[in-house]
Amino acid sequence: MPTASRRTKTPLTALLLVGTVLALLLGGAGTASAHATMTRSDPADSTVLKTAPKQITLTFSESVSLSGGSLRVLSPKNLRVDRGSVKHAPGKPNTAQVMLAGKMPKGTYTVGWRAVSADSHPISGAFTFSIGRPSATTATVATESTDDTAAARLYDVGRYVAYGGLAVLIGVALFVLTCWPAASGLRPLRRLVQAGWATLAASTLFLLLLRGPYETGRSLTSVFDLSLMGQTITGRSGLALLVRLVLLAAVGILLTRFGTRLAQLTDRPLSDAGVEHVADQAVERRRLGTVVQAVGALFAVGLALTWAAAEHASAGIQVPLAIPVSVLHLLAMAIWLGGLVALAVALYRAPAGTVVPVSVVARFSRLAFAAVVVLVATGLYQSWRQVGSLDALSTTEYGRLLALKAGAVVVVLMVASFSRQWTAQLAHEPLAESLPVASPAPARVAQAVGVGASSTSLSTADDEDNRVRPPTPPHTAENTDSPAAFPAGPDGYRRSLRRSVAAEAVLGVVVLAITTLLTGTQPSRAAVETAAATAEAQAPTARMVMVPFDTGIPNGNGKVQITFAPGRVGDNTVEALVYAADGGIVAIPELRLTLTHRAQQIGPLDAKLVDRKGYFAADRLRIPLSGVWTMQVTVRLTDVDQVTVTKDVTIRPTPA
Repeated sequence: MPTASRRTKTPLTALLLVGTVLALLLGGAGTASAHATMTRSDPADSTVLKTAPKQITLTFSESVSLSGGSLRVLSPKNLRVDRGSVKHAPGKPNTAQVMLAGKMPKGTYTVGWRAVSADSHPISGAFTFSIGRPSATTATVATESTDDTAAARLYDVGRYVAYGGLAVLIGVALFVLTCWPAASGLRPLRRLVQAGWATLAASTLFLLLLRGPYETGRSLTSVFDLSLMGQTITGRSGLALLVRLVLLAAVGILLTRFGTRLAQLTDRPLSDAGVEHVADQAVERRRLGTVVQAVGALFAVGLALTWAAAEHASAGIQVPLAIPVSVLHLLAMAIWLGGLVALAVALYRAPAGTVVPVSVVARFSRLAFAAVVVLVATGLYQSWRQVGSLDALSTTEYGRLLALKAGAVVVVLMVASFSRQWTAQLAHEPLAESLPVASPAPARVAQAVGVGASSTSLSTADDEDNRVRPPTPPHTAENTDSPAAFPAGPDGYRRSLRRSVAAEAVLGVVVLAITTLLTGTQPSRAAVETAAATAEAQAPTARMVMVPFDTGIPNGNGKVQITFAPGRVGDNTVEALVYAADGGIVAIPELRLTLTHRAQQIGPLDAKLVDRKGYFAADRLRIPLSGVWTMQVTVRLTDVDQVTVTKDVTIRPTPA
């Protein structure tokens, strides 16, 4: 990222480096559910039911999209027992529900599910439940990760290519329009813009075809399934890809009509009509360039929106803010990396005799510097939103990738500081108004910027940089290739600039690859939620407490085992067993239990235990609040010997 002045050591540049690192060090409160997680199932995993359920209902942490095979229920003999289509529960887009067959034999049933979360990523899982009693089962469901299918791997490749195409299309076009208008007819840059458009269009079509197999987990041959394609384009991600294709078609028309006209105006030699006709051409060129910039900006924002509206920004907290921030982040990336590619191509691949004015490099420096500022600012917000805590940087895959990306960006900025130094040196050289390209040219007269050595620039902004220079003596430091001339002298600075710009572009490709991996990785906040939901699902389905007692008489001590099922807010069953000192179960005449929530001053609630000839039980005890409840347990062994003891029990909240 070169610049035209010696500002490489200013506090602002240092702040950018620090800010890039700080983007990883922010934490925040609140939840953000990119990549949905299943929070509850009815029936629950591993439960044993007395009677067959009528339906299966899954609840997720965010809204999900469903397909015909989103829920499959298999009998112990591996036969489908689900009936009808999979749909959301009424008024609940974060659920999936399917009806079951009317008559289901006893045994263990397997439920396999697959859905697409609001941020466009597929999720899947499986669980079991039993009717009557558990049994052996021959049912099998796919156990591979949603990211481990052939379609998923190809889809990730398509994502990367699409990001690259977007960066080249937007970055190179903006470089030509704003930094070097006189180069609109330069063939390498024109071909680069066309290549960017073609790459983005082809990768978008590729992603649209793969979207169906990617979401459903089906084989690659299902890309020819028209019904699956129809289902794809009605979903959020498929619609976004379709809109992107329409926008690219319009961009293609814009490039064909206006781009060709701009190139004609740039390449046209001085007319016989004189200076007045040339001035008219310059006015038309500037006017047409303004129109292209305005229309192109609208298309660029539209293209970026097709990513933001269907990726991580579209789900979780602060979506109305996250989407425009994501658009800015994507555009800043394209401007920076695509512009670097354009500058590198201009320095290395322009036709012999074409020179790159120092002012062009300086303009791109200012543009790239602004893009990096936007990248850091939006990156800070996105890091807070997706990571959420310092621990997540090292404990989640997303956090580790984000740290790697930040490190790569810091390295790019360090390399960019050298580019800034070489450009600053060139700006202060008396004969350094233009930078020769890598192709050697006769050291006689510096040619004006254009497609060929005879081309004449019509841009008044470049007139000062394109003026013809007298020949340079062949043995000055500027023309020698001896080691003593590098990096001292203009020629050494130019070579150093070319190398540092090329290094920036290569490192930018690495940053782009890491960004592609991030878009397909579950954000840290969601990963933490998933771990919490998994731990909750694996937690015991009942709460058991042992309460010791001692009445003070011989053989008057022991323990009471009290079990609350499910041990959550709401209706619970209570069972109590009394153990003697030797560990054997003992029958006693009376056992009473009350609960008090001291923090909220609720209770005592009487459990109303009933003697069931060997143990005490209550079929229904409604517990209104989660938290710590104090139990008062009264144990009566004889008509006169009894004791009351207290112990705390923690009641869990009902899952969302």
